[in-house]
Amino acid sequence: MTTQESEQPELKRVIGPGLLLLFVVGDIIGTGVYALTGTVAGKVGGALWLPFLLAFAVAFLTAFSYLELVGKYPKAAGAALYANRAFKVQFLTFMVAFAVMSSGITSAASAAQAFGNTYLKKLMGDSLVIPTVWIAVGFIVLLAAVNFRGVAESLWANVVLTMIELSGLLIIIVVGFYAIGSGQGDPGRLVEIDTTGQTPLIAVSSATALAFFAMVGFEDSVSMAEECREPTKIFPRAMLVGMGIAAVIYVLVALTSSLLVPADELAGAKSDALLKVLSVGAPDFPLWVFALIGLLAVINSALINMLMASRLVYGMANERIIPRVFGVVHPMRRTPWVSIVFTSLIAVVLVATVDINLLGGTTSLLLLIVFAVVNIAVLVLRKEKVDHKHFRAPTALPAIGAIACAYLASPLSGRPAREYAIAAILLGVGVLLWFANRLVVGRVQVDPEKLSV
Repeated sequence: MTTQESEQPELKRVIGPGLLLLFVVGDIIGTGVYALTGTVAGKVGGALWLPFLLAFAVAFLTAFSYLELVGKYPKAAGAALYANRAFKVQFLTFMVAFAVMSSGITSAASAAQAFGNTYLKKLMGDSLVIPTVWIAVGFIVLLAAVNFRGVAESLWANVVLTMIELSGLLIIIVVGFYAIGSGQGDPGRLVEIDTTGQTPLIAVSSATALAFFAMVGFEDSVSMAEECREPTKIFPRAMLVGMGIAAVIYVLVALTSSLLVPADELAGAKSDALLKVLSVGAPDFPLWVFALIGLLAVINSALINMLMASRLVYGMANERIIPRVFGVVHPMRRTPWVSIVFTSLIAVVLVATVDINLLGGTTSLLLLIVFAVVNIAVLVLRKEKVDHKHFRAPTALPAIGAIACAYLASPLSGRPAREYAIAAILLGVGVLLWFANRLVVGRVQVDPEKLSV
């Protein structure tokens, strides 16, 4: 170990079970359900609850793989180093890491656009004169400042924002059930599947592929493992309980939305779909209150995704998959400031050039590909033993998870071709960075022992 490496400060272990649970819930619940409910309804019809339930099932299968892997190797960098351990192909390792990092940034960028184009516009109306692209860019810069301040402060901000965004969805659920109890709503819509120009399978699977964007986030907690106290003990319960909470809320919101508003009206409302549900179920409810809650919800999603992306870059740099400069920790704040700047610059470019719907779909596509790799990796790594106890997933679950993820990522699911084009461009940039990195640091073999606990 060099003098520089020995003097490099470690990340603080400040995250306990409560903060981790709220991290999982807060990262899942956010931009997806607040901004994409109407679009999902447009794909599947009145059976809006079904894609969200299926997306949860696929995510839940993959969560078991992550739990086994993070229990064995509780360090930052997540899926990239799991792929490295399993397949020992440096190029694959880098591309998995780049895909995960890109998914976090595209997710944060979509939240930034929702911030300016949907909820802030609804909240301020005609008084909003600043171009929304500049609002989105300023939003990313502010997130970078919070991220630099420190993970403890960022996660406590997540606690407050998670409570607020949960309150918004609970308002939808309570108002919906009150309206339904008063005789409003049409239960027949709950089994309607839109087959216009497509088969029921394509309608459901394409909607599920999009709804999966609303379920991602649980995997981000893996990148925070190095900053957790006793990660092998607190991760399983926090992740599974957090996902369960999110799934129940999503299904209830979907049921309420379909019962009160026809699918074509939800689709027409697009990212304002939940505001439409609220206006039907409670016409006298001040919509600006919900718009403010939605605004804070997308802030929370973006904050946690930028936290994940920067910590992933930090982890890759520590393993020398990318130049070590990206792993530099600020001596005072003890946060990975170079990786924060790097990921924030990418997000600024995305919010200025790519549409929010493509960002959401591309996020889902990239993560489904990564999840398929992770589900296979956990089975391959069964042959590698560690000297501590850890969670072990039932063998059938990773196998089923890999097949389900691959299907939802494939054209067979009805996914739009433009999402593949955006993903290809992003991964193409990754290929260029791979060769540039080889010129800077040469051929480097990742040392798996650096992930041992």
